[in-house]
Amino acid sequence: MKHLSGYFEHYKNAIRSLPAHQTLTKEDVLTKQFRIAKEGKIEVYYAPHNEYVNQKAKVVIVGLTPGWTQTRIAYETARDGLEHGLDDTVIIQTCKEQARFAGTMREHLIEMLDRLELHKKLGISSCREGFEAEQTFFHTTSMLRYPVFINQKNYTGSNPHIPSNPMLLEMARAFMEQELLASPTALIIPLGKAVELVLHQLCDEGALASERFLWGFPHPSGANGHRHKQFEEHAARMKEAIEQHFSHPDQSR
Repeated sequence: MKHLSGYFEHYKNAIRSLPAHQTLTKEDVLTKQFRIAKEGKIEVYYAPHNEYVNQKAKVVIVGLTPGWTQTRIAYETARDGLEHGLDDTVIIQTCKEQARFAGTMREHLIEMLDRLELHKKLGISSCREGFEAEQTFFHTTSMLRYPVFINQKNYTGSNPHIPSNPMLLEMARAFMEQELLASPTALIIPLGKAVELVLHQLCDEGALASERFLWGFPHPSGANGHRHKQFEEHAARMKEAIEQHFSHPDQSR
């Protein structure tokens, strides 16, 4: 496990002071004390669930940025862990386990991965096992590691697009250097077109190898009404890409 920042230590006391034993609101969390950056209508906030890289991962799943639901769950998990006196590393790992692709999005993601038979390449009964505690098959993260909001609403990857905004593009490049290159043989699954757009650009620049990616995987959010059609259009090619990736000698170790 590779730690990515010292932010948790910096924000720990502020997290400890959040309202206890209740569901947190945006008014509790999206405040100046947790804000990392601001540029016009764009605001970036800390969240305690993307603080490390699982360097043993066989698969890296890349979302765009944590949404409010993930952010809230991560803060509540960290707050409760601090209240119970848990070790910082345990808290960070628990935040990851609880918050990553939380809710129906995780169910949609597991369903699609199983239909591509990724679980068979990993030697497990279902990709659901990859989301269980103590697993090392998956590393889940976001291209924009910390939550990005536009007027306090979830950022969707447009208005502005990442490549057109220097602040967001710099964040995406830092993510690539710290996380994708830390797992040099893992299969990388970008979720949705906004993430693919940036990663294609990095591949075109020679920063990443295009053959490591599972291109065409739809974003699993329930708000993506086209995900079923998108999945069917690319399913055969994605299954072939998975087969080719795991037939490589590097993946047999």
